[in-house]
Amino acid sequence: MTSRPTTISTRTVTYPADGLTMTGHLALPAGAGRGPAVLIGPEGVGLGDVERRRAEALAELGYVALAFDLHGGRYLAEPEEMLARCLPLLADPDRMRDIGHAALDVLRAEPRADPERIAAIGYGTGGAVALELGRDGVDLRAIGTVNALTTGRPGEAARIRCPVWAGVGSEDPIMPPEQRVAFAEEMRAAGVDWRLVVYGGALHAFHHPPVDHATPPGVGHHPRHAERAWRDIVALLAECLPVTDRTGRLPGPTPPPPPAPGTRDVGPGLGPWS
Repeated sequence: MTSRPTTISTRTVTYPADGLTMTGHLALPAGAGRGPAVLIGPEGVGLGDVERRRAEALAELGYVALAFDLHGGRYLAEPEEMLARCLPLLADPDRMRDIGHAALDVLRAEPRADPERIAAIGYGTGGAVALELGRDGVDLRAIGTVNALTTGRPGEAARIRCPVWAGVGSEDPIMPPEQRVAFAEEMRAAGVDWRLVVYGGALHAFHHPPVDHATPPGVGHHPRHAERAWRDIVALLAECLPVTDRTGRLPGPTPPPPPAPGTRDVGPGLGPWS
């Protein structure tokens, strides 16, 4: 008799989107059955080890998780290059939706993923992509974002069919109070089931571990709030997209493993986190 796998597995997936060949990171839970799935969007600099670890942490909890790509396998650490790509992207909901749909198609096609039970979470630009999937009427179980209080085209938030959770730092200059108000008004006017959590004293990209190079003003790690924001996202998934074992019990959520001291991401940091 063959033994069942007891650990998660990962693989790289490639797919076309936005005129590029995207390279995503797919993490599969132990076992062989089909289960709920989560799409994970990265910060504006692109897919790095932080998002890969988050996909693996979710696989440990029983989710099929795909951390998707924004820039054709590149990590745009130089602020000018990142902004030159991300600002036009953030101004074009249709391009963001195309990138999101391409990744979503990959996730839905994965045999281990239940295509009827998918959530989308994201950070910065990746969170904006997740929100645009919701505004496009995609059948998602939940949307969760951190520092991505982007607003959409008038009236399109009414297409969102699931709860939305958003987190932001109170001192984030890129997502200032007036942006929070605009986001809240859009969600309220559309009748969305939404929550906005403001983490006191936190800057932009507060969720990301420290990096060993200079970052622009307004960016900074907040360890306590980073852990809280992750727990809040896991709680959102447990509420809206629960994983059950074979007995029907809910496994207890655990935070992702912290980065090892002295290590750095494949991409050398988050840059100016759009």
